[in-house]
This record gives sequence, structure tokens and C-alpha cells, in this order.
Amino acid sequence: MNGHEDRTDQAEAPARQAPGAPAKADAPRPTPADVPAKAPAAEPPAGGPAETSADASAETDAKLAELEDRWLRSVAELDNVRKRIARDAERLRAEERDRVAAEWLPILDNLELALGHAAGQKGEAPAITEGVRAIRDQALAVLSRLGYARHDERDVPFDPVHHEAVATVERDDVAPGTVVEVVRPGYGDGQRQLRPAVVVVSKKAE
Repeated sequence: MNGHEDRTDQAEAPARQAPGAPAKADAPRPTPADVPAKAPAAEPPAGGPAETSADASAETDAKLAELEDRWLRSVAELDNVRKRIARDAERLRAEERDRVAAEWLPILDNLELALGHAAGQKGEAPAITEGVRAIRDQALAVLSRLGYARHDERDVPFDPVHHEAVATVERDDVAPGTVVEVVRPGYGDGQRQLRPAVVVVSKKAE
């Protein structure tokens, strides 16, 4: 029995502290101050998905507005160009029509002279005279349809827009400034006047 106790004491000897040895301190427990502070959660960066989407939408709307404005300006400019071309084309057609019609006036004048000469002659073939008159009348009708009316009115007040006076005569039977004779008829009106009528105008007798 003593032997058993000796073995027990020997087994337990390492667990007992040797006499005179310093006491072994227990390991210190960590305090709250020793625990590192947890980093705060990172905040989402400014301009998150919602704000980024709103910015993209605003930018798209601005670009669309700019494109629409440019498109409207282009349409307006194209319309102005189209109208200007149409006006220029109409002006050129009118000028060309005036030029061609004016070239026919000397022919009409010659027909008028031929009819006047035939009227003062005896024994001329009436058929030829009537044929010339028919040609003259047909030419006058064409000019009238084109907008160049004939003006050979007498006993009307002198109008410097439609008349060109080449002479004056003293007349007591009409008011001064009256057209008493048409030397050469005029054709057209306003801006489409081919030429004014050449006339003789009355004046007051002295």
C-alpha cells in the first residue's frame, strides 16, 4: 500500500509547484479596449445606380431635343430653299415669256401697217386683206390669253404708266391731257407690260 501511494505522489508531483518557485500567472484576458474597433460599413458612393440612370436619361433627352431642333431648322431651311427656287423659276418663265412675246410685236406692227395701207387702196383683192386681218386678230388673241392685253384706247386721260406721248395738239373739243390718237398700240399691264402705247395728247388752245 505504501508503494501505491508513492507512485501516486510521484505522478502528482509534476502538477505541484516546487517549493520556492514563483507562482505562475494566469494569461490576461483581453479587455474591450484591446479589441480592435470594427471598421464602419462603407457607404455607397455618391451617384448610385438610380442617380446614374437619371443622369443618363437627362443626357439622352437633351440630345434628342438638340436633334429635333436641328431637324426642324433643316426642314424650315429646305422649305425656304424650295420656295425660293419656285419663285426664281416662275420669274424666269415670266421673263422668257415676256421676251418672246415682245419679239412678236414688230410683226404685229407690220400687219397693222399692211392693213392700213390696204384700206387706202382701191382695187386691191379683199380676200388678201381679210386674210391679213384674220392673222392679225389671231395673234392679238394669243397675246391676250398670255396676259398681254392690247391698249389702243382713244379719248382717255393720258397715263404715263401706259402711254408714251410723242406729240401734242391743240384741241378745243376735248380736255387737255386727253389721248386723241394712238400711233402705236401698247401691250400688257403693270409689271407684265411689254411696251406702253405711243400716243398724241391734246393741249389747251392758246
